[in-house]
Amino acid sequence: MKDNEQNSSATINRRNFLKSTTGLALAGAASVIFSGAAQAQESSLNWHHLGNKNNRKNDRGLWKKVRNEFILDKKSVYMNIGTTGSMPKAVLREYNINNKIVATSPWDMQDKFAQWPYLSEMVKTIAPGFGADNHEIILSRNTTDGMCTILNGLNFQDGDVILTTHHEHVAANSPLNLLTQRYGVEVVYLEIPVYTGNEPISAQDFVDVFAQAVAEYGNRVRLITFSHITYKTGTALPAKRICQEVAIPNNIPTLIDGAHTIGMFNLDFHDIDCDFYAGSGHKWQCGAGATGILYMRDNGTRLQQYWPDRENPLWFINSSLAHAPELGTQLQLQYIGNDNYPAKQALTDACQMWDQLGRDIIETRILALSQLCKELLAEAFPSAHIYSPNIPGLASGLTTFNPFFDVQDGDILTLFRDRLREEYGYIIRSTDFKVKVTDVVDTHALRISTHLFHNEQDVIGLVAAMQYLHQEML
Repeated sequence: MKDNEQNSSATINRRNFLKSTTGLALAGAASVIFSGAAQAQESSLNWHHLGNKNNRKNDRGLWKKVRNEFILDKKSVYMNIGTTGSMPKAVLREYNINNKIVATSPWDMQDKFAQWPYLSEMVKTIAPGFGADNHEIILSRNTTDGMCTILNGLNFQDGDVILTTHHEHVAANSPLNLLTQRYGVEVVYLEIPVYTGNEPISAQDFVDVFAQAVAEYGNRVRLITFSHITYKTGTALPAKRICQEVAIPNNIPTLIDGAHTIGMFNLDFHDIDCDFYAGSGHKWQCGAGATGILYMRDNGTRLQQYWPDRENPLWFINSSLAHAPELGTQLQLQYIGNDNYPAKQALTDACQMWDQLGRDIIETRILALSQLCKELLAEAFPSAHIYSPNIPGLASGLTTFNPFFDVQDGDILTLFRDRLREEYGYIIRSTDFKVKVTDVVDTHALRISTHLFHNEQDVIGLVAAMQYLHQEML
């Protein structure tokens, strides 16, 4: 047989192998992990009439119906929600209808979005699902928009200190760099623990990092900002404890990057007790592109308390109504002139669907699939580097790991990622980060997203494909 024929045959055999993973040792582990409360919950689902909410965790057909509400390409398994999600059928249908309404009747939009400023009813629908009051929610364009609105709006001065971590996204790092150049602000990139499997980590470790920095820099610290879930490793930081045990007692406002929590976790902004929270609408929340949620606690009144030496602590830089305080803070920050109302309505529809299903149930499902993924990877690759802690309170729907010995070789990981997509149909992404803040060379890893439209077989098949491909590339 010729080489190209052998390669073609091998590819076909691998695909057949993945279609029926019976006999795979990994399948046995799945049945154990998902026994009892963690088992797949599936039932008939109507997004608008879901029945008794208390029975959904025992409704075995639920997740199958949820899965059918998405039009994702069935020839592949999409596991890169950390980059962008997918709108459910119902949301997509209404989004298309609303775009046509705006194109047909641009003047009054057939009163589809209520009265000016058109977003009030949307905010009213969204706010309760996040434990917030209506006046505390602003519908933004994405996490970057929310982060930049707050960071560039705060009245920083020369010598101020901002505490952040060495695993932040450019949505924070870029405006932080500008603040350093414009105002002489000192940004301190704290080294947070990175799970490597060699040493245990706990929520207390993260709290201690911020507490020690506050003790060192004293009243110069004007802001603490960090990612609730780091996009680099998928580690969930103890946001509530950092706010309540470190920031609030020291009169320091907090800005949280929640790009990966909106739509994944069952969030209660009042309970977290942060001052600002910026998140994405198009990732785990599965809304339209260029949508996000920005939370500002109680119109920013605590900022006045914490910064009594600043006459105007917050400027509304991203607003068409910054000159009109009589309209209220929420409307001032919300109104930017003509907006993408169909996109914002799509985000609202997706949020409403999540609320109907139950954000607590969604979080449990995502974390269970993530747990399965981490445990199967540890079993299939006993020598691999897994950077996402499988620890309650620190785990998320993101899993990062590297199956190769040389974790600084980004090229082989890129090849592995691309072949996994092209030959096996599993779509994930790669990432890179510094384990220690002083590292000269980055560590590279693969990043897997497990969401509510996945099932256990998706995870088992992914790990099997990775195992097969890894053996071939060694």
